[in-house]
Amino acid sequence: MNYYSRHGLIGPGDGLDSSRRSSETVSKTALVTGGAGFLGSHLCNRLMRDGARVVCLDNFTTGSFENIAHLIDDPHFATVRQDVCEPLLAEVDEIYNLACPASPPHYQADPVQTMKTNVLGALNVLELAQRRDIPVFQASTSEVYGDPQLHPQPEGYWGHVNPIGPRSCYDEGKRAAETLFFDFARMHGTKIKVVRIFNTYGPRMRPDDGRVVSNFIVQALKGDDITIYGDGSQTRSFCYVDDLIEGFVRFMRAPAHVMGPINLGNPGEFTIRELADLVVDITNSRSRVVHVSLPIDDPRQRRPDITRADRLLGWQPRIPLVDGLARTIAYFDILLSAGRKALPEVVA
Repeated sequence: MNYYSRHGLIGPGDGLDSSRRSSETVSKTALVTGGAGFLGSHLCNRLMRDGARVVCLDNFTTGSFENIAHLIDDPHFATVRQDVCEPLLAEVDEIYNLACPASPPHYQADPVQTMKTNVLGALNVLELAQRRDIPVFQASTSEVYGDPQLHPQPEGYWGHVNPIGPRSCYDEGKRAAETLFFDFARMHGTKIKVVRIFNTYGPRMRPDDGRVVSNFIVQALKGDDITIYGDGSQTRSFCYVDDLIEGFVRFMRAPAHVMGPINLGNPGEFTIRELADLVVDITNSRSRVVHVSLPIDDPRQRRPDITRADRLLGWQPRIPLVDGLARTIAYFDILLSAGRKALPEVVA
């Protein structure tokens, strides 16, 4: 019994037993923690399309089997049901660490576990990377900037974060993970890549994830009231998932000295009210916009300074918000009509 079957391989497509491998040349094997999640599943798709073998590790707390169902029969895809907080043993050539609930309702549901996922998960992927002398990618977040007092936010900004608030398990957990990554690089020469992700949206978001884009789309499609926290004047920058994944891949392929942190996000800035009006317009919904109290520590402004990503990676987002929303709305329309939590294929 190999490592993958011992640790809960799902489906027939492990592709790691030499007797079942395709004759097709595979350039490398990538481990994607959180690979069944929104971003993780898109990354798995992209890496496989680029010729890699992919090991998707997920405990399926917030990830969905349906997000990766279309990959299961591929001989170069494996799924391991495991928590990233457990020690990792895998013969891989690179690691992408995306394991952690990313929406407030999910990461606040068990804040202690969220902190453990961020810190112990980072430690486990770093130790594996150190043992194998391979590059490791950390999906950090714009939440490390907290409620920023500098706008837009460059990577050199240290942030304005409440260390004891209800969002701290995620914000401070990601900050601690970044600390571990850079300490491993300094102490052990570990090849690290740290990206700070700003608001990202697209197909495979969960309808119940509590993030603003999915909330507004689901409410509009159902004809429910669209709920805006606060007066709607707070701003966000929305990056379509395909653009973000392109940034991931370019960053990992960049020279080893390009470690980050690097902001990835769309610098186009919209108020929450503008987003709500745009979703209503695209869906032709009759939903009313209503206002409720602003959550504790909810940031007033978010906009990435992507100068570093442009200069070092040649990366800029290309998909306008209206086009990305149309694709995402089409996905959710089918999802809700079918009464499902996720679709096995992206609707574009």
